[in-house]
Amino acid sequence: MPAEQLTVQDLSESELLARIFPRLNSSAGVLLGPGDDAALIAAPDGRTLISIDTQTQDQDFRLQWNNGYRTTGYDVGWKAAAQNLSDINAMGGSAASLVVSLTMPPSTPVEWVEAFADGLTAAIVGLGAPDCSVAGGDLGRGRELAVTVAVVGTLAGMAPVLRSGARAGDVVAVAGTLGLAAAGWALLESDVPFESLNEELKTFVERQCRPLPPLAAGPLAAQAGATSMLDISDGLLRDGGRLATASGAVLDFDPLVLKKYAAKLEPAASLLGRDAMPWVLGGGEDHGLLATFPAGIQLPQGFTAIGSVQAVVEPTGSGVRIAGHAADTVGWDHFAD
Repeated sequence: MPAEQLTVQDLSESELLARIFPRLNSSAGVLLGPGDDAALIAAPDGRTLISIDTQTQDQDFRLQWNNGYRTTGYDVGWKAAAQNLSDINAMGGSAASLVVSLTMPPSTPVEWVEAFADGLTAAIVGLGAPDCSVAGGDLGRGRELAVTVAVVGTLAGMAPVLRSGARAGDVVAVAGTLGLAAAGWALLESDVPFESLNEELKTFVERQCRPLPPLAAGPLAAQAGATSMLDISDGLLRDGGRLATASGAVLDFDPLVLKKYAAKLEPAASLLGRDAMPWVLGGGEDHGLLATFPAGIQLPQGFTAIGSVQAVVEPTGSGVRIAGHAADTVGWDHFAD
């Protein structure tokens, strides 16, 4: 039977793993990788960062989108790696290894699984995490595709950058993009055929399916003295609210700077007859960084100032503002959306 016609039910688990393992990269930090009951990972710092994230079919991605785009295994593998690498980045650390659990229906093509493994490796290498590799994982059978990735990382001797350190007078800054993935989601869900999109519009779709978190920015922010930081996974306002609440402060965003981010989304907004600003404020799957820095310091490379931290004034309390005015906390909620 030709390889492209194989499904996972045609192979044993060992045979399927034999197709996956050669596609995974290796790194010095993984002392013992796939093949035993557990991996062995070096922790030279003596401390370990750890995070976990899940993607589920029809909740976090669709195999077939409304506009005709078909999600590939490569897309899902890339995004699974990217969103987990970003969590370590947001602490000012660097990822050391991933452990991956893949649940799938028996009818899943083997080719899709191979592409998934390729996407994992390509994201690790392409995004700039050379000291990271897949240390192991698990394969399971289920009614739908689901991917869970646990990531561990190192701080290389530095203190972690938390959400709770923002102080009045700090500068608020972002690294990475805002709204591109949200614009891509809107295009995927639209009636505009994917094949009719020009290359610029297809780039928005690509950022939704294969985000580009700025992995160099997290450690640079930590070295520069960032007082707080987090991964923008659920939207600038929603995640900004989380940082503000943890710090007991107010984040006040500059609307003129935000409009510059919205201007970059105009091709998609014009095509769909939409306002681009909600994508900037509510779209989070670009996996950029939101951070605060002491006033007067030079922002590290890749960061752009978008506002300032203000002291809490009762009774309004902590939260996010735009030019001093209350902002609706829009964004992604796994259980409400």
